[in-house]
Amino acid sequence: MKKVYLETFGCQMNVSDSERVASVLESDGFEITQNEATADVILFNTCSVRERAEHKLYTRVGQIRNSEREKPVIGVLGCVAQLEGETLFSKSKGIDFVLGTKAVGRISKIVNKVFEGEENISDLGEREEFYNWSVSPTQQHSPFVSFVPIIEGCNKFCTYCIVPFSRGREKSLPADLIIAEVQRLKDSGIREVHLIGQNVNSYRPKSDQGMEKFNGATPFSRLLRAVAATGIDRIKFTTSFPRDFHEDIVDAINEFENLCNWVHLPVQSGSNRILKLMRRGHTIDSYLRKIDKIKSSARDISLTTDIIIGFPGETVEDFEDTVKLYEYCKYDTAYIFKYSPRPGTPAFEMSDDVSPGEKTRRFLELEKVQKPLLRDSLNKCVGKILEVLVEKESVKISSELSGHSTCHKVVNFSGDKELLGKIVNVKITESKSNTLFGEIV
Repeated sequence: MKKVYLETFGCQMNVSDSERVASVLESDGFEITQNEATADVILFNTCSVRERAEHKLYTRVGQIRNSEREKPVIGVLGCVAQLEGETLFSKSKGIDFVLGTKAVGRISKIVNKVFEGEENISDLGEREEFYNWSVSPTQQHSPFVSFVPIIEGCNKFCTYCIVPFSRGREKSLPADLIIAEVQRLKDSGIREVHLIGQNVNSYRPKSDQGMEKFNGATPFSRLLRAVAATGIDRIKFTTSFPRDFHEDIVDAINEFENLCNWVHLPVQSGSNRILKLMRRGHTIDSYLRKIDKIKSSARDISLTTDIIIGFPGETVEDFEDTVKLYEYCKYDTAYIFKYSPRPGTPAFEMSDDVSPGEKTRRFLELEKVQKPLLRDSLNKCVGKILEVLVEKESVKISSELSGHSTCHKVVNFSGDKELLGKIVNVKITESKSNTLFGEIV
């Protein structure tokens, strides 16, 4: 039995794809191993959103190629594979095959071809209609939390983003299949599902089958209600696109307790001028109206975002607008990134005129704004009782457990490992950096 080691870079969609790749390989007689040194096949599921993630691939291939062990079969999957194709064979010596984002269902056939002696195999083709996207229980990233893709690809073409080219156009999965998958996961013991996609609220299936009985202003808000009706304990969703975020999504969260009180709504910039250059399709006024709706919820919805610092043409005034927006929204946290030019995007042709030093200065300045707001957000939880899904034992303290609240905050507390997989009430007694601490009540 050939052993396969799979390493994943990037977003939840990549983690989800890796789970399915591992499930396919396992069903076809391969053994999935966590020990790279003994693997006959090493797979890298790659990310191309930022330059650093792409360079990590070349570094890892070089490490394996230059090691003293007998060379394993090396395959590249994911977004870098889709974009670079056969050029990867010359860019990084040692790669045996390249598999695009939609060809992962053919992974076993490709690996077998390499063992049969075929060289430099590239498959960037379309996904088979019969591709099984369910995950084997042994290959899930968590025994209690599952990712459920509801939409693939992106039609937005933001000027900085490579995703429409690496993932293709938006394609919504049928609602009845999604609902059936959530029901299956619930029946198997999964406590929480994450509905995922590049833009989940852009969900537009070809038919209403599976959602006929549910009201909603958009197909996505109808899907939320339909999934909530399965009775699974928790439902989270990410990532939302501001232009397509309808107020009815908040109404659905208010109606169903198992729709978690957390929204991730990437703004990217607080400047209307920069948003236009980014081709985001929303203005600050329209974005803030959605924020106000979220903030008005009685469920105290946690709010997170993404922000790009130093986009081409960003002035000090543009950056100050981002700071003002952050202070208004009071995000629970934000993922802040320095702009990274990606070949093939419209922004790549723009002058990257914000110096690396200035990008770092602005990054650190926004972090200074972020830290006290994050601290305030965590401190507000002290004294409250939060429902926590117990997900794992602490790495550092054997008697300590860790999990996430419905508002997606990490909570640590003392408890027996028999609580793993259960949802418990934890009274928060202390907050530190990014984590809450408490005791079971």
